Parts: sequence; C-alpha cells; structure tokens
Amino acid sequence: MHQPDYRRRGEYLRPWTWLHAIKDYSDMAAHLEANPGARAVVNFSPILLEQLQDYPARIFASLETGKPIRDRILDALAGRMPGPDELPALMQSLLRVNENTVKPRFGHYAQLHELTLQALAETRVLPRPELDDLLTWYVLVWMGALLRDREPLAVLKEKARGFSEQDRRDLLTAVAEIMQELVPRYRAMAESGQIELSLTPYAHPILPLMQSMASARDAWPDVELPNEEYPGGDARCDWHLDEAQAVFQRAFGFAAKGCWPSEGAVSEPTLNLLQQHGYQWAASGAQVLFNSLGRSESQPQLESWELAKDSGRSESLTCFFRDDELSDRIGFEYSKWDASEAVDDFVYRLEQRANDPGCPENPVLSIIMDGENAWEYYPWNGAEFLQTLYERLASHPRIRLTTFSEARRVRTPRSLEKLSAGSWVYGNFSTWVGDPAKNRAWEVLIAAKRAVDAALGRALESNDSSVTQQAEWVKSVQHQLAVCEASDWFWWLGEDNRLEDGPAFDLLFRQQVAVLYELIGLEPPPRLDEPLNRPAAQVLPEDEARPDGQSPASAGAMKPTLSDTAL
Repeated sequence: MHQPDYRRRGEYLRPWTWLHAIKDYSDMAAHLEANPGARAVVNFSPILLEQLQDYPARIFASLETGKPIRDRILDALAGRMPGPDELPALMQSLLRVNENTVKPRFGHYAQLHELTLQALAETRVLPRPELDDLLTWYVLVWMGALLRDREPLAVLKEKARGFSEQDRRDLLTAVAEIMQELVPRYRAMAESGQIELSLTPYAHPILPLMQSMASARDAWPDVELPNEEYPGGDARCDWHLDEAQAVFQRAFGFAAKGCWPSEGAVSEPTLNLLQQHGYQWAASGAQVLFNSLGRSESQPQLESWELAKDSGRSESLTCFFRDDELSDRIGFEYSKWDASEAVDDFVYRLEQRANDPGCPENPVLSIIMDGENAWEYYPWNGAEFLQTLYERLASHPRIRLTTFSEARRVRTPRSLEKLSAGSWVYGNFSTWVGDPAKNRAWEVLIAAKRAVDAALGRALESNDSSVTQQAEWVKSVQHQLAVCEASDWFWWLGEDNRLEDGPAFDLLFRQQVAVLYELIGLEPPPRLDEPLNRPAAQVLPEDEARPDGQSPASAGAMKPTLSDTAL
C-alpha cells in the first residue's frame, strides 16, 4: 500500500491518502480480522505511514481548536469553505467516484452528483445546504463496505439530507478515528502472527534507476535514457532504506524483514543493497524472472530464488516472484464476475498449477497486488469476493496461506545466475523512463539533485548557524529531495498518461521540486513553469540536443500502453 506525499508546504493537495484509508486500508484489515485462518503479507510505504498518522492528529486538533486541517475537502466538511473562486474546483473534486459501482448503491449521492454536474455546466455553485449534503455524502460513499454499520455512518445514511454542522463534525471524527486505528490494527495482527508486515523504500523511488540508468537496457535494449546518471544514487538509495526502517519501527515497534521494492523494481545491485541493509526477502514480477531465465515454462515463479552466491556474500536474500496472471485476474478481471464464480475460477486455476507436471516440489505461489485501486471496481468494494476468497483458501485441504518469511524458512531457494533488471510492469522500467516526458522529469530531478549537493557542501563549510539548526535544515532538505524522487510522478507522464490526474501529477512534481530549490535558498528555474507532459512539437530548446542525434519524440517508441485501471 502506498501513496506519494501529497503535502506541499504542509497543505494536502490531493485527498487520496485519507480516502483510501477509510475505504481500502480499513476494509482489508477487517477482512483479515474476520478470517483468523487467513495469512497475508501487508506492505506499507513509510511515506504513507507518516500521512496516516498525520491526518488524525490534524483532524482532532481542528475539532478541538478550529485550526485548519489544510485539506480542502476535510476543511470544507468542517465548515471552512474555500473562497467563491475555488468553489467550482471543490465541487468538481466531490464528483470523483467510480460511478458504475457508487451511483447504483447510493441514490441520494447520485442525485447530488447530477445536480452538481448541471451546476458546473451552468457555471454556478450549489446552494450551501446542497453543498453540505454533497460533502457529507462524498465521505459516506468512500467509506469501506465493512464500516457500513458503524456509528454515526449508518445514522447519517438513514438521515440522507439536511446534514447539520454536528453531523459533519461527527463524520469528521469518524474519519480521524478510522485512520488512527489503522496502524494499531495491522500491528496487532502482525504480533499475533496472522500477517507479516513489510516495507518499501521511504518515498517509493525506483532504486535500480537511481543506482544506474543503464539497468533499463536489460529488458529494453533500445531505450533512450536521460543524458546523465542520477548523481549520488547509491547514497540516496541507502538514505531511503535507512529512513524506511526508522519510520517502520516507530510505527510498529519492530524491524521489517522483507522489502517490496517500489513497483517491484529490482536489479542485481538493488538486491545486493537490500541484503546489506539486513532484509531477508524481496519480491518482484514474474516477467523479471522470465527475462532472467530466458524462459517461462515449468512455472519458475512457483519457486523461491536467490542470486548465485559469490565469495563476497554470506547468506543470500531470497526473492519471490509474483504470479502475474493470477494476481492480475484479481486486479482487473474478477470485478466483472459474480463473486462466487470468480473465487471458483481462482481456486481452480490454483489447483491447475499444483497439478501441472512442471510444478516444483513444495511450490510457493505469490499473489501480489496493490491495496488501493482494484476494489472500487467490485460491488461493495470487493467485500463478497474477499470474504469468500479468504474462507475458501483458509479451509482448502491442499492450499496453505502463508507469509514470505514462513515460506523462506520451509523451502530452499534455487540459484539465479543473473537477474535481468525490471519491475512488475512488463518486466521493464518503461513506466518510469524512456518516454521524452519521463526523461525530462529525470533531467529536472538530476539538476535539482546537483543543486542540493552543492548547497549541502556549502553548508558544511559554513558556520553561520548552530549545529542543531543546520542538522534540522539538512533533514528537511533530504526529506524534500526524497519526495521529489518518488516514482509516482514518472508514472503519470508520457504517452501512457492516464485519466485526468496526469496534468495534476505533472504539476505537483514540479511544485515539489520548486519547494526543494526554495529550501536551499535558490530561485526555482523557469523550466519548472512548463508542463513536462507536452506534445513533441512543443519540446523546449534545452530538451532538443541529444548526444546520439535522435529526436526526443522517438524515445519510448517501443513502449507498451498500460491499462487505465493500473493506478
């Protein structure tokens, strides 16, 4: 589970952390709690953990003192409406739901949704009572399916309209309480042994690309890369891994044994680095394994693997590989099926793999998917499907739900002579590099990193501030740099730019880089005023010169297109 840092100078610019928290993160915990026989690995990005703990503190402080939460929707719910010029944007944001699954279930919200569309088309704002109702219903329809009977949610849904200030305060309190409970709930399940908790590098960067851009050529030899390597990439990877473990331990009270590298992005140097940081296992997509072996027959993803040992390594890190076909059936296909039939099909396919003559002894089949985005496409947030799935798997005579640490203890990994660098998406890095817009983003980030290195070097030579002040400043710069290094910004750039969020993520990345320049006392470069995701005909002069003489428009020509539902 992960979200990038949506905070800019302390203000949350996008609501996705708290929306997914009250819907998906809460429901996923509840399904596990309701099925004690189930086992799972739950992965958190530390930047998400920090936001999950920050939001409740802000909301409770707001309820007590009236201090702004600094989240547009939640502040409006608390009665702090934006100015007239910003009300249309607020109204537009309150329409962001999966209409196919939400409108049929919530008739009152559906009516408000249509009224809002009509008002926006006529360039007018809703009357305040209707806007208050829309705000309240928006939060209610995002609530997890397994929270439907929780107070005051059931009472508010029954009331349906005319929500009072106290109703909205009660709902805001419920949001804070649900979010505040999440980390303790997952920690309790981990301490009982029902789940294993793992982590991702702090701000969700693509480690192999930070270590070496050339790693992208393992699976995509013709990729056009940025002109420079990322400066000091190994040190930054160390920082993300150190900071990740520190945040994780503060949240859960123990160190994580496993790491899901951001987007399952791995290379041999990345796996070696994870081992140096004490991790016992990592995981990636099956296509990475197929690329590494040069084959996909005999179901090699059902085995655990380790890089071939050399004299410089002791015990190797164990690597597991996602069964892409079965994982993607849950992520993208079964939402269209009847829940019982979908589970029947899934179990049948599991049994097929076990019965296949090429199935290894004591196989481990890894189902790995994100915790946020699949469920809104299912009726009732996937409640019937997940309940049925956990019950069937937990009681199946031949299938045992487990965790990666347990699987690591009971089977001997096979030796992998070489690892082809790649991610869970197509087994390559095309989602994060190679397209002209993605490469421009790397160039922006590389320039900012060089400016940071110079500023930090000057600070070390200066005695203008106290040791404490300097340490705090360095910490804030390192953190803001990490925010800019997140993989999420690159995902939304390029020819595979998806849905309406592409321009917003393009802008937010450039805004975050601008904050970084301001932190080190420099004027943000004019380049940050220009969208990165622009047509090839609009390429700025500074982007045109390439040492190989190729046009930037030709970069990424082999790049596949990703489904809209992937993020």
